[in-house]
Amino acid sequence: MLRFIMEFSLFGRNFTQKTGILELMDDLGQALAGDGEVSMLGGGNPASIPAMNEVWRQRLQEILLQDSGVELLLAQYDTPQGNPGFLQALARFFKERFGWNVGPENICVTNGSQNAFFLLFNLLAGEWGQGKSRSILFPLAPEYVGYADQALGSGHFHSRRPQVVLQEFPFFKYYVNFEGLELREDTGALCASRPTNPTGNVLTQDEVVHLAGLCRRSGVPFLLDNAYGTPFPGILFEDVEPFWDESTVLVLSLSKLGLPATRTGILVAKPEIIQAVTASNAILNLASSGIGQSLVLPFLENGALWELSRKIIRPYYLEARDFAVQAAVEIFAQRFPFRIHRPQGALFLWVWFPELPIPTRSLYERLKARAVVVVPGEYFFFGMEDEDKDWNHRRECLRLNYARPKGEILRGLMVLAEEVELAFGLPRR
Repeated sequence: MLRFIMEFSLFGRNFTQKTGILELMDDLGQALAGDGEVSMLGGGNPASIPAMNEVWRQRLQEILLQDSGVELLLAQYDTPQGNPGFLQALARFFKERFGWNVGPENICVTNGSQNAFFLLFNLLAGEWGQGKSRSILFPLAPEYVGYADQALGSGHFHSRRPQVVLQEFPFFKYYVNFEGLELREDTGALCASRPTNPTGNVLTQDEVVHLAGLCRRSGVPFLLDNAYGTPFPGILFEDVEPFWDESTVLVLSLSKLGLPATRTGILVAKPEIIQAVTASNAILNLASSGIGQSLVLPFLENGALWELSRKIIRPYYLEARDFAVQAAVEIFAQRFPFRIHRPQGALFLWVWFPELPIPTRSLYERLKARAVVVVPGEYFFFGMEDEDKDWNHRRECLRLNYARPKGEILRGLMVLAEEVELAFGLPRR
């Protein structure tokens, strides 16, 4: 009997291999499906904020009570660029509040910001014909693990080692190392996030302006991931002004407003990029998802989205961050060396254990065996140059999600402390 062996193309092999993001999502799903107490500190799911849940519940009820409300929400396609009313409201919001010179032609909607970056990375980098190729440069690693496997070819990404600056205990912070930072002829785009997943780092205004200037002078786009940032959802604990200019492709998301299941990403860019993403969207997705746009539209029109971000979302995460930092310091103190990246935004603690005898990939496996799910730091340092691959710091960090119930966080931190002690060969307390 002949045995059928399934074979895939290079594209298929690339997208079906075991990747960091696939393993993470599998582990999260298995942990949630299991029995017993689990500390789910590994995922990126935003918190379920009761006040925001009530906002969306009331908005859904309002839509359902409208004539043809259900039909408008569920029974028709929007355009591949997005709902025209939503695009107009966004353009008006950006122009009136921040003075940006944008119109609907500068904005499009994708099925999540993850989908947006897949399109951008492969539109702006990869094979270029005549034996040439272009790549994406990340000026500061570590960066979001979800970027790492989105390229359709190899050699797509290059990342640079950051400056590591110790601050008052227990904090440290990464800064862009501008020494020797150049955009080469084969650089298709420069990409950074603000604030950054996994570290909570917020690029300074000087860093953002410097990076945008490099891109403007070189004629390449500056991709700025704003999924956690300002003006919405506003999970930022520093005074930060939103940034956009014509060299910038600003990418936003509705997920952290409490709408991750609507899969709504937003791009603000010059029209040529918007047209290219819209054309790609039509082929890959047919249309943009309209549910998130319909839910958010009146809050854009009346200015309430800005207030919801500042008065509900930001305070909620700030309190959660402060609790997690204080708990980590109290549990880890006097037991082993550690530092926490200053959490300036997003919803993660990035913990560094200097001179940890085992890689955090092994620590991750030990924790998973005890029903504590984290994310090892190695995944976030993709695209590093050969001389950086032996940099021990890459194997001494891990990411924790603090947007979880307090009991879950405390249990997870206590188990983590025990396993780190074992790794250092210290007696358990």
